[in-house]
Amino acid sequence: GKTPVVEKFARSLAERGRRVAILSRGYKSRKEPAWKRWWRTIVTGGEPPPPKIVSDGKRVLLDSETAGDEPYMLARNLPGVIVLVDPNRVKAGFYAIKHFGCDTLVLDDGFQYLPLKGRLNLLLIDKSNPFGNGQLLPRGILREPIKHISRASYVFLTKSDGTPDPELEALIQRHNPGVDIIECTHRPQYLALVGGTEADRKPLEFLRGARIGAFSGIATPESFEAFLRKFGANLLYTRRFMDHHRFTDEELQRIGRQARDAGLDYLVTTEKDAVRIPEGMRFPIPLYYLRLEIDILAGVADFEEAVSRICFPKQADDRDAAPEPARG
Repeated sequence: GKTPVVEKFARSLAERGRRVAILSRGYKSRKEPAWKRWWRTIVTGGEPPPPKIVSDGKRVLLDSETAGDEPYMLARNLPGVIVLVDPNRVKAGFYAIKHFGCDTLVLDDGFQYLPLKGRLNLLLIDKSNPFGNGQLLPRGILREPIKHISRASYVFLTKSDGTPDPELEALIQRHNPGVDIIECTHRPQYLALVGGTEADRKPLEFLRGARIGAFSGIATPESFEAFLRKFGANLLYTRRFMDHHRFTDEELQRIGRQARDAGLDYLVTTEKDAVRIPEGMRFPIPLYYLRLEIDILAGVADFEEAVSRICFPKQADDRDAAPEPARG
């Protein structure tokens, strides 16, 4: 659930006049072919390649396979925001400053990226399953020990229903006394036709009573399917794939045939999965994706403070000031 938080944070910064670049490592993005790396080494004398430019703030320049699912989604949803992909985000940051005049850097999935010192560290914790069994990967779900909550400037509790959890909040405060805790949830907005335009969007009421199928390749498909049922859909067909699964034409065609033969009205997938569907792919019945956005349930003032800490008024000589990095 980190990508919608990064999107909301970057949009809030951009709306307040910051020149924002999102720096991503591009998890599961397509690597440059070996022959091209070899040729580049010869031509440049070993100089490292520039970051991939997913968006220059005006256009989306790469597809999801080359950019990675999350960077592509961010680029598509955030016009005016630069999106760069490079494992070396220090290099990507300097590139954003030099070539795009950026004054604010947002690291997508950057809490563990220590080479670049952040002005703010935003930590996301899934409130529905905060720490799993308390073990680090691969024995559990944690990337770092719980005590590293101490590095967070703000803690976002995602997938919250707004119900207070004093025990969880006490644990967080024990490791980081006084840290601001912001509760948020993923709020469905509308259904968007894959390959369609804004005019093809449907309100959530479109789900009520509809005979639909759903497929996804995400970490928690149960949450996605629960959203569809919550809005009154008759979910009669489901297919689940591994997280970040790259669909084949054969898989998609089979899903379409099975849905049509079952007499379904239409199919629904997630936005992250929709970007992995080849452009021009035709289905025998309509295919929509569910658009989600982050909704702050508690700690709105704290969120605004986090944005304001970066969006200080620009001075005449601000163009020479150091950029303000934030990690999400």
